[in-house]
Amino acid sequence: MEERQPLAELSGADGKQPLCTHVKQAVEAYLADMNGHDTADLYDLVIREVEKPLLQTVLSHAGHNQTKAAKVLGLSRSTLRKKMEHYHLV
Repeated sequence: MEERQPLAELSGADGKQPLCTHVKQAVEAYLADMNGHDTADLYDLVIREVEKPLLQTVLSHAGHNQTKAAKVLGLSRSTLRKKMEHYHLV
């Protein structure tokens, strides 16, 4: 079986930056935009901002087949379904 790289380490041969770099830059920009003001619940904010488009993109990639999408995401189909309902994707 072929060993897969963690998503955070993936970068294309064309020199594109890995996903973790984009996340880091976005969080740094968000905190800079806060201009010294306190922020709370940053973890929940990031998860909400990332999870819905992740689900939408994987579902589209899987032809809206929930079983295939759940496998790609590494989730059970019931967990995927709950998340879809949470984000009003059903």
